[in-house]
Amino acid sequence: MTLLFFCKKIYRCSMRTLLSTLHLYKQSNGGDQVTSQPFDLMNDYDVIIVGAGGAGLSAAITAKDSGAHPVIFEKMPTVRGNTIKSSAGMNASETKFQKKQGINDSNGRFYEETLAGGNGSNDSELLRYFVEHSADAINWLDSLDISLSNLTTTGGMSLKRTHRPSDGSAIGGYLVKGLKKNVEKRDIPVVVNADVKNLVIENGVIGGVRVVIEDGRERVIKAKTVIVTTGGFGSNRSMLSEVSPGLDRFITTNDEGSMGEGIHMIQDVGGAVRDLNHVQVHPTVHQESGFLMTEAIRGEGAILISASGCRFVNELDRRDVVSKAIMDTSEEFSFLVFDANVKTRVPAIGFYQSKGMVYESQTISELSKVLNIDCSVFNNTLNKWNQAVKSKTDIEFHRSTGMDHRLSRAPFFAIKVAPGVHHTMGGVIINTKAEVQSSKGVSIKGLYAAGETVGGLHGENRIGGNAIAETVVFGRQAGKQAAMFIRASQTAHNLPQK
Repeated sequence: MTLLFFCKKIYRCSMRTLLSTLHLYKQSNGGDQVTSQPFDLMNDYDVIIVGAGGAGLSAAITAKDSGAHPVIFEKMPTVRGNTIKSSAGMNASETKFQKKQGINDSNGRFYEETLAGGNGSNDSELLRYFVEHSADAINWLDSLDISLSNLTTTGGMSLKRTHRPSDGSAIGGYLVKGLKKNVEKRDIPVVVNADVKNLVIENGVIGGVRVVIEDGRERVIKAKTVIVTTGGFGSNRSMLSEVSPGLDRFITTNDEGSMGEGIHMIQDVGGAVRDLNHVQVHPTVHQESGFLMTEAIRGEGAILISASGCRFVNELDRRDVVSKAIMDTSEEFSFLVFDANVKTRVPAIGFYQSKGMVYESQTISELSKVLNIDCSVFNNTLNKWNQAVKSKTDIEFHRSTGMDHRLSRAPFFAIKVAPGVHHTMGGVIINTKAEVQSSKGVSIKGLYAAGETVGGLHGENRIGGNAIAETVVFGRQAGKQAAMFIRASQTAHNLPQK
C-alpha cells in the first residue's frame, strides 16, 4: 500500500466519522428520524443503498462488516420503510429457538409449504436459498442483539415457524430499531429526504445514482455498486390499477413511500421484472385506520365470524383464501373474535385498543349486542369452536393450527376487519446472489436488489412471516455480494484493497 493511498484512506475514514457525528442526528420523531445536510455527502462510495427499510439496513450492515463503505439514501424523512408496519414475525426453519421448544421443523417442509402457498409458481432457486439461509438469518440478528425467540403460527404454515420478539410484540418496530442501532454503531451514513431518480450506468456497469437532496439540488453520486431496496408499489394506486384492475378500490396497509420507483429505475437500465400482477390482499385490515391486524391474533387462537355470527373459513388458511372468503360473505367484512388469554399472548392488541379499534365486553351476550349479532347463534359458534379445540378436530373447516387454547376467559373482544392491499409479490428478477438480471437473462454488473422490490420468491401468494425473512436473508446476501464484487474489481485492476 502506497503512502499516498494510506493517507487518503485515513482522511476518508476520518471525514466519514466526523460528518456522521456532526451532521447525522436523531430528531424527536419516535427515534426514527435521521437528518443529513447535503454538504455531508462525498462524491463517491463503495456501495449506495437505495431504501432504508429492513432489506436496506441489513445490506448496509453486512456490506460494512464485509469491508466496504456504504451509504444509505432514503427518500422519506424517516428510517423505517414498509418494515415498520410488519406485525406477525419472521419465518425460519431448523432454528435454535424451535429446537429449544421441541418443534421438529425442516427446511424441506418450509420449502414445500411456501411453494404450495405460491401455487407452485415461486422461483425454486430463490426459494431454496431462502429457506436454507433462514436459520442463519435468525442467528445473525441474535448476534446483533435482535432476538426473536417467541414462536407462533401464521396462515399456510403447519407449525410454529414465525419468530417474534420475546414478549410476542410486533416485529416491525423492534427490527427497525435494532438494525438502525447497528447501522449507527458502524458509522454508516444515512441520508433521508434523498430522492434517487435514476441509476447511472457506464459501459454496462452500474456506476452510481442521480439523487435529489433535501434542498432540491440534484447530484450524481458515484459508487462501485448499487443495492436497490425501495420496497414494492402497494401505495401506488395507478400502478395497482394498471397491473391488476379493481385493486385500487381496496384500502392499503402500505407505507406511503411504497410507490415502486426502484422497480422502474431498474427497468430503465434494462432490468427484467416478473409477476407484477400478483398483489396480495390481506384478510384482516381495520378499514377506518388502514392498520393490519396481526396474523398472530389468529395464530394464538382467534376466530373469524360473519355478521350472521357464524364461522365461514379456516382462519389460518392462506391469505388469498381467507380474503376471498370474507369478500364472498354478503357484508364483505367479518369480526375477529378472541378472549383475554389471546390478548395476553399478543401484546399488539393493546396498541389496537389504544387506537379505538377493539370492541370489548364482559360476556358474549354483551358483545353480541355491540356487534348486532344474534346471541344464540354467536354462543353456538363459540361453543362449537371450543369443542373443536378440546378434541383437536375442526370438523367444519379443518383448521389444525392455532388451536391450543379455548376462547373462554372474559373479557371478550372483537375487531371489525375486511381485506386490504398488503404486499406486491412481483418485482425485478434477481439470482441467488441478489444480482439484478437483465431482460436478456444476464446479471447487470454492480446492481443488486432485495426485499419487496424483488419478484419471484413468493409466487402468486405470500405466506405471512416470509416478507421479513426475505428482507433479512436477501438484504444480507446483497450486502455480501456487493462487497465481494468490489474486492474482485480491485484485484482485477491491481488496486490496493481497503
